[in-house]
Amino acid sequence: MTRCAWFHCFSGIAGDMALGSLIDAGADGDAVLAMLNQLDLADWELTFEPVLRGGLAGIKARVVAHETHVHRTATDIAAMIEKAQLPSRVTQRALATFWALAEVEGRMHNQPPEQVHFHEVGAIDSIIDIVGTCAALEALDIDEIWASAITTGTGTTQAAHGEIPVPAPATVGLLVGVPTRGTEVPFELTTPTGAALLVANATGWGPMPAMQIEASGFGAGDRDLEGRPNMTQVIVGTTTEVTTLGHPVTLLEVNVDDATGETLAHTITCCLEAGAHDAWITPIVGKKGRPAHVVSALCDPTQTTALAEVLTAETGSLGVRGQTLERWTAARQMDTVEVEGHTIGVKVTAGRAKIEHDDAARAAKQLGLPLREVVARAEAAWRS
Repeated sequence: MTRCAWFHCFSGIAGDMALGSLIDAGADGDAVLAMLNQLDLADWELTFEPVLRGGLAGIKARVVAHETHVHRTATDIAAMIEKAQLPSRVTQRALATFWALAEVEGRMHNQPPEQVHFHEVGAIDSIIDIVGTCAALEALDIDEIWASAITTGTGTTQAAHGEIPVPAPATVGLLVGVPTRGTEVPFELTTPTGAALLVANATGWGPMPAMQIEASGFGAGDRDLEGRPNMTQVIVGTTTEVTTLGHPVTLLEVNVDDATGETLAHTITCCLEAGAHDAWITPIVGKKGRPAHVVSALCDPTQTTALAEVLTAETGSLGVRGQTLERWTAARQMDTVEVEGHTIGVKVTAGRAKIEHDDAARAAKQLGLPLREVVARAEAAWRS
């Protein structure tokens, strides 16, 4: 049987909230601290404080550190994590989280991910939050991580580069393709650190999977919010046979017989950017013998309205049809390998290891090698 943790992000998620929720759910704080002490970080302290938020009891994970304004790169942090004597799943999950952050920051600043200089995320408290959360998952022997739709706030917040909108650009970049919902709460409910932890390590999204519940916990944010507890909830248990029924998804389709190839290709891109799990085009023969196409998009039920609007807007179709299906997703984890100094992501399932195409293509371009050669080297590096 599989041990599972489901994060209920009804008030968003941050690194300290994720860590606090797992401690509240029973993760051994001493075991977490023992793993964190393997990192080459000096002059920090982590405490777990019982607090109330909106009348709910939970744990506030609080890091006290005297940072010297060191701006670490993704490569620096990866080397620190790899050097530490951590359990393999802790290392893999932490590296996957920082790599996800590096990817989105690299796109924002037009830099290779490995050269990205972290500011907030490079600070000691963020490193402790991320590695500590991965350590707490290990302390609870969690095999799979699931999450609800992620709640975000609005307004602005202060960052290293000044005042930025909420949700932060990095958070938005991380949540592409992930079920989300906005609120009018004028604060940053979901941080890049919290989003990256889930995006990099989640097996799936949606309602709580079928499980035999063993424990639950709440991790507290810094402030009290009006009208809602500023908490992230986690529920821990063992998955049951009911999970074989799959997870509901919506299939949306339109028939078009007057769209150009460019329009159809653009529609697929827009569907994926709007959060579709997948999108594709099937050639058909329509009424009056006309060549036509079916444009299909598979999405989470919460994204149905948004994807239907994309399909009608981009294709000019006068209507959309849909049906509810079930999807069986294989459990997967993200790993990384090095090819000639370039970090490449690997998606690992029980049956195979899949090299991340975009990473391999970027490395191939920079190394002046054929893509197939870089993929072959990455696969060989992972097998070894």
